[in-house]
This record gives sequence, structure tokens and C-alpha cells, in this order.
Amino acid sequence: MSDFVKAALIRAVRTMCQTAAAMIGTAVVLSDVDWVTLASATAVSGILSVLTSIATGLPEVDEIEEDEEDE
Repeated sequence: MSDFVKAALIRAVRTMCQTAAAMIGTAVVLSDVDWVTLASATAVSGILSVLTSIATGLPEVDEIEEDEEDE
């Protein structure tokens, strides 16, 4: 797996976890959570994160590539 794919997936998972935590945090009690909406929003945030990584690049991957060029 390339460095870019690995870094993009790590970012996407972090973004998805943040989205889920934020949505759960807005509920007064756990039974008030709309799980379908939470799953949908979490999935969309992961997709958008990957698309953003593709569109803008990832600084951590650029650093790895620079270090490899220096060697």
C-alpha cells in the first residue's frame, strides 16, 4: 500500500470518528441518537476526507517523499 493511500485512509478514519463523536455528543441521552443519520454522516465525512486528500495532497506524504529524495 502506498504512503499516500495509507495516510489518506488514516485521515478518513479520524475524520469519521470525530464526526460520530460530535453527533453522539449532541444527543441528550444515548437512546436519542439517530443511528441511521449518524452512519450516513460518518460515511459521507470519510468520503469527503479522501476526496480532499486527493485534491489537496497530504503534507505528511510530501515529507516522506522529501526524506527519500535526500537519501
